[in-house]
Amino acid sequence: MKKQSTLFSLLFVAFILLGATKAHAQMTISDADTKYATTLLQPGTPMPDFKLKTLDGKTFKSSQLRGKYVVLDFWASWCPDCRKDIPNMLRMYERFHGAGVEFVGISFDTDREAWRQAVERYGIPYVQLSDLKKKDESSVARMFGVQWIPSLYLINPEGKVEIATVLSDKIERRLYEGIDSSTKPEQETERVWIDGARGRLSGIIQRPRLAAGERCPMVVFCHGFGGTKEGPLFEIIADSLVAHGIASIRFDFNGHGESEGDFQDMTVPNEIEDAKHVIAYVSDLRYVDGIALVGHSQGGVVAGMTAGELGSDIIRSVVLMAPAAVLRDDAIRGSTMGAMYDPLDPPAFVELFGGAKKLGREYIKSAFTLPIYETSARYSGPALIVHGTGDRVVPYTYGERYHALWPGSELVILDAFDHGFSQNIYRTDDIVSRYLIQQLGRR
Repeated sequence: MKKQSTLFSLLFVAFILLGATKAHAQMTISDADTKYATTLLQPGTPMPDFKLKTLDGKTFKSSQLRGKYVVLDFWASWCPDCRKDIPNMLRMYERFHGAGVEFVGISFDTDREAWRQAVERYGIPYVQLSDLKKKDESSVARMFGVQWIPSLYLINPEGKVEIATVLSDKIERRLYEGIDSSTKPEQETERVWIDGARGRLSGIIQRPRLAAGERCPMVVFCHGFGGTKEGPLFEIIADSLVAHGIASIRFDFNGHGESEGDFQDMTVPNEIEDAKHVIAYVSDLRYVDGIALVGHSQGGVVAGMTAGELGSDIIRSVVLMAPAAVLRDDAIRGSTMGAMYDPLDPPAFVELFGGAKKLGREYIKSAFTLPIYETSARYSGPALIVHGTGDRVVPYTYGERYHALWPGSELVILDAFDHGFSQNIYRTDDIVSRYLIQQLGRR
């Protein structure tokens, strides 16, 4: 049992502490590439020369792509996985084509009209090529080692393969991390200290530069169990928001990060009190016009319950990312983060992560009877829930229950994404920031 507990703790640290780690430092998890991308060309391989026809019958040569970053998308109109991936491709095109990245679709359709109709129906704007042959009969498929679709390549300006994958999220992540040359939006950043439930809370406010008397919405971020205000998941969203005239505050809950307090004294109820203190603080800032909440993991539980207690008159919108309502079920089972205990008579504390953290009795006792959904149900405003089917810390069904709880809420289920959305945090950023911009208004 001890070995199982230790293994679970290590897995949990890899997933849950996203606020304290970079996305690339997370545990490596096998994905579809290990099965379906094994025959694709290896990074560093020169892109094969090819010549294909466009939809209009014109000849297109690969030499036309020299000196540019190029995304090659091998697909077909009859392929369900390809159609499912089109929104992601369109988002990448919208974001990066203007920065000089070329996109080329190579279809394995054999029916030109079906191919044309699919391109028009989905509004695919980038050049489309095909030899109108089945994948197994296509010379270009053999050149690129394509045995599964969709398959994608990122080709660098030197004409060599940088990424070969069946997962468009890997291409998008690489474009953001290595090619996106945009600078941070003009903004003002301020570090603040706010009185919380167990001492002072450390926070960072990002806000757009405002004219005298101008006001803007404020988004309050709530991190997860063991996390902090730092880390790419919230930082990227905050940068996206400030570029659209929306301020944000990231803060450490009591006993976390730079905030005061002891982790052993932390409970979900006192984190809710922390969130309320932060909301009261930013509500008094002269430039703030409306509050929204974003919570990840346990922070999602806090955000949902806080919104329920304060109501939609105060909270204009809520976003829950992998909300960890499982924490109550864990307490009832007597197992939190792999630590086992008697839930009816918990000890003064239980050790987590090999003794790195001590979880106090009050956390367990309060979690055992925590009215997570009952309290959250009192919120009646706009809400978005984002969860991944690959989440092994909090099953995505907990996110689905929030969606059922809040009529009119939106639910985005990300296929195979883990608890920290490490497969592509930029895609998660895009979903969350677009929703908030829509709800809070943009200038």
